[in-house]
Amino acid sequence: MRAINYNIVIEKIKEKPTKIAGLEIIEKLDTDNRYSKAKVISAGHKIECIKNDDIIYYDKNNGYGITWGDKMYHVISIGNVVLVE
Repeated sequence: MRAINYNIVIEKIKEKPTKIAGLEIIEKLDTDNRYSKAKVISAGHKIECIKNDDIIYYDKNNGYGITWGDKMYHVISIGNVVLVE
């Protein structure tokens, strides 16, 4: 599987719940944090700054899911990426 143009195939990385003032905040309840962490599976051929296996932060409100083999991946565009580790 290979992404084309300005698309990026990612695998979401689940974050551990954080504790704030003794309360556990899980990802679904964390409305202040708009960005999620993911591993890049494939970056399109027009993208130069992101490589396969990079860890990125992206806008979790965009993109769509795709199933390949037995795994669930997500497809986002380069405009949704805000940070590369």
